[in-house]
Amino acid sequence: MPTREEFARQLREAQLRVTRPRLAVMAAVHDHPHADTDTIIRAVRKSLGEVSHQAVYDVLHALTDAGLLRRIQPLGSVARYETRVGDNHHHVVCRSCGAIADVDCAVGPAPCLTAADDHGYVIDEAEVIYWGYCPRCREASS
Repeated sequence: MPTREEFARQLREAQLRVTRPRLAVMAAVHDHPHADTDTIIRAVRKSLGEVSHQAVYDVLHALTDAGLLRRIQPLGSVARYETRVGDNHHHVVCRSCGAIADVDCAVGPAPCLTAADDHGYVIDEAEVIYWGYCPRCREASS
């Protein structure tokens, strides 16, 4: 796990002030990849004590805007956050329990960034979500 100092360095490099709530949110998202805001709020409160929902939402927004967090929202799900940014990876989502896992691009560094027709856009990210059933749900249904 990255240290508090590494999180602080990332904040400074993104030209954000280093604050206890920002450090706590970064640690919570790192410890709980693909977590929703309620999970992150609980983790931050466990670390800092009382903190408002709005403060956590504000930090999530600032860290996402700065590129330190990635926000994903698979169809039918609430927003979720992760610290894995900048590598154009994708996700697989269980149709039964909603579990989410990271999936690297299948071929080459980022083949999905080459669109058949980009309509003049400069494409820098693609969202691919694979849907299926996780091993636990598959076993439970057997």
